[in-house]
Amino acid sequence: MSEQAPTPTPTPVTVVVVDDHAMFRRGVIAELGAAGGVADGAAGAEAVRVLGEAADVDEAVAAVAAYRPDVVLLDVHLPGGGGVEVMRRATAAGSSPGTRYLALSVSDAAEDVIGTIRGGARGYVTKTITGPELVSAIGRVAEGDAVFSPRLAGFVLDAFSGSIEVAAVDEDLDRLTEREREVMRLIARGYAYKEVAKELFISIKTVETHMSSVLRKLQLSSRHELTRWASDRRLL
Repeated sequence: MSEQAPTPTPTPVTVVVVDDHAMFRRGVIAELGAAGGVADGAAGAEAVRVLGEAADVDEAVAAVAAYRPDVVLLDVHLPGGGGVEVMRRATAAGSSPGTRYLALSVSDAAEDVIGTIRGGARGYVTKTITGPELVSAIGRVAEGDAVFSPRLAGFVLDAFSGSIEVAAVDEDLDRLTEREREVMRLIARGYAYKEVAKELFISIKTVETHMSSVLRKLQLSSRHELTRWASDRRLL
């Protein structure tokens, strides 16, 4: 009686984790390590393998060139230009044409989702995702699927159907700095100045300064108008 050939071990998906917060990067890597063994239903099979990490645009571009990963887990807001800049520079360099990008961000704002997908990402998930869900998303992106957190998929569909005027949203937001966008979004969601200051680790006076600048640049007169403006553009 002939012996049965052993089942080949699946090749893990290789990953680079890009985020400017070291503790978060370490947490993601630990989660992937803990969840990777059960992501495909086969205990003991390594589903993902983290090759490296990066904290800003320059480091990320260098890591993509050095490791040539299957998937880059990419934060949207990074020192040096953001996740879209990483994709632009890595693509222009041509150092790893087979690499796919999956955005992993705390932001669920429409302009971030749409802008990142237009920049070349194959998917976008928020940081509330669980370890096993993230492993699954990485595997699907590596296979060429587009993956989104459920609520975010609607933004992309609306953008392609024309329900969201993406160009108009971009034009408005281009007037604001990244910090002003953060303040704008929190204020529009109903945060008090004190809460915004605590969330962003800045002073209340700085929040007030940013808020005044936001209202001036957007030609609005009150936080009530700002909330309506942001809601109309699905930025909340």
